Amino acid sequence: MPKTPLLDTTNTPHDLRKLEARQLRQLSDELREEMIDAVGQTGGHLGSGLGVVELTVAIHYVFNTPDDRLIWDVGHQAYPHKILTGRRDRIRTLRQGGGLSGFTKRSESEYDPFGAAHSSTSISAGLGFAVANKLAGTPGKAIAVIGDGAMSAGMAYEAMNNAEQAGNRLIVILNDNDMSIAPPVGGLSGYLARMVSSSEYLGLRSLASRMANKLSRRVHRSLGKAEEFTRGMVTGGTLFEELGFYYVGPIDGHNLDHLVPVLENVRDADEGPVLIHVVTQKGKGYAPAEDASDKYHGVAKFDVITGKQAKSSGGPPSYQNVFGETLAQLANTDERICAITAAMPSGTGVDKFAAAHPTRSFDVGIAEQHGVTFAAGLAAQGMRPFCAIYSTFLQRAFDQVVHDVAIQNLPVRFAIDRAGLVGADGATHAGSFDVTYLSTLPNFVVMAAADEAELVHMTYTAACHDSGPIAFRYPRGAGTGVALPTTPERLPIGKGRVVKEGTKIAVLSLGTRLGEAMKAAEQLEAKGLSTTVADMRFAKPLDTDLIERLMRSHEMVVTIEEAAIGGLGAHVLTFASDNGLTDNGLKIRTMRLPDIFQDHDAPEKQYDEAGLNAPQIVDTVLKALRHNSAGVEEARA
Repeated sequence: MPKTPLLDTTNTPHDLRKLEARQLRQLSDELREEMIDAVGQTGGHLGSGLGVVELTVAIHYVFNTPDDRLIWDVGHQAYPHKILTGRRDRIRTLRQGGGLSGFTKRSESEYDPFGAAHSSTSISAGLGFAVANKLAGTPGKAIAVIGDGAMSAGMAYEAMNNAEQAGNRLIVILNDNDMSIAPPVGGLSGYLARMVSSSEYLGLRSLASRMANKLSRRVHRSLGKAEEFTRGMVTGGTLFEELGFYYVGPIDGHNLDHLVPVLENVRDADEGPVLIHVVTQKGKGYAPAEDASDKYHGVAKFDVITGKQAKSSGGPPSYQNVFGETLAQLANTDERICAITAAMPSGTGVDKFAAAHPTRSFDVGIAEQHGVTFAAGLAAQGMRPFCAIYSTFLQRAFDQVVHDVAIQNLPVRFAIDRAGLVGADGATHAGSFDVTYLSTLPNFVVMAAADEAELVHMTYTAACHDSGPIAFRYPRGAGTGVALPTTPERLPIGKGRVVKEGTKIAVLSLGTRLGEAMKAAEQLEAKGLSTTVADMRFAKPLDTDLIERLMRSHEMVVTIEEAAIGGLGAHVLTFASDNGLTDNGLKIRTMRLPDIFQDHDAPEKQYDEAGLNAPQIVDTVLKALRHNSAGVEEARA
């Protein structure tokens, strides 16, 4: 007789907690199937969510969410959590325009107490929630779920070092899905975890501690070390104990008979803070994900039966691969070139470099701060390091960029991937700010590639640039389809290029808006407005000769860039003002990303919303000219 479906009647954790413990296995199986089907239709992060299905069910079953605050590190593994917290009816809008975010988001649900899409923030945030409740004298625990990869970031340990302030209100669940910390777990380790988290054990431990306090300090310290050594031999966790956590684990994160009792013991314990070490399998329960090398970490839409992803075939190469392959070729003849990435070798193209030059490729883990300073050390010793990091992640290392690179004028090369708007990943992953925050720094050179051929030239230019730090940015996804140069060109620093010559309107483009600028120029020409289009190439230093020539010979200048305010447009305006170039009535307009955090959507729709496509360029020009004409008529009257 078929079982009655449970997920259909489990809309919230309140419904979940009405189930009997023996029903949780069935609910988990249904939840996993629902997630696979949904992500098959939308694409997104799959493997990480599959690995925490049982853990998600167990946490919501044991703890009183949302009063107990559940914080998912990064948030990309929270799809099962979203389904169980009243969002199942919208789960197939995941990462679509107007739909659910691919990460946790405070404005989306009361069950998302803290938004996250960058790594290693959960313990710090959880500590904040826990201490706030403690200070207010209100009930409620904070549960931070952090992956073993996220534990490679120093911020996690900074938080743990202060966690004793939270007492028993903070629970950290270390989701070890790569077997990188613990050996395989089984019945014995599950039994030990239940034992050391039980009230009987903790009560006996507390009694022993009180008795030991009456002994001499030397004996007390020896007894403590003996217990630590004994528990460390059978369960591990000595590092976490040193940081002030009571360690429980490792336990099988897919065995609900182990998970639920341990979580209940920890929930009811006076001990704290506690770290529970859970071992899971990324991609669990879906054979194509389990068999894939990346466990289907991030996927396009796919066929649920076969697992085949609906990725387009052919077409232009991706920017990241153009960079990786170009750098690998340059390194064939330059032994000083090396590459650093922060846990994103395939995402940045560094995997291409690593395949050819494994001893000169370094994945530092989720540790952007270390990666930048490591690169600075390499540069100071005469190497030519390329630090390949997404724009949004480089923000995490801004102090190191300033203090360890720029002030010392060290020739670190920054290959900034995912520049501009990035589509389905939304505001948290948009590369909006790098032009602004790098162009303010003395000694920096900042470039932006208009297409993949320009990226080849800029990679080579950076390799040759030994007089200080240099950065070049490029977007996510496929290139424009231009032919790649067989021999890279070393670009003159601070010099742009004119790609179309006109007489009335000048469009100064930085980055891949060049294609839209050319479309706009054609439309303006059709209206009788002769238009120059310049690819500035450099946000810093500016090509002041080119800018001044165009400003003196045109009626209007428009700057356009895929970056926030403070970038190319701001620097052009400052230059024009300082040199009196607007004194003769020159019209200047700057086009850049709006002063908002844009939600996820298709990239072309995001740029349309941002007002950075050809129609908006044309509209900007026409409005300015109409305004100018109206002003002239008013003056004559």
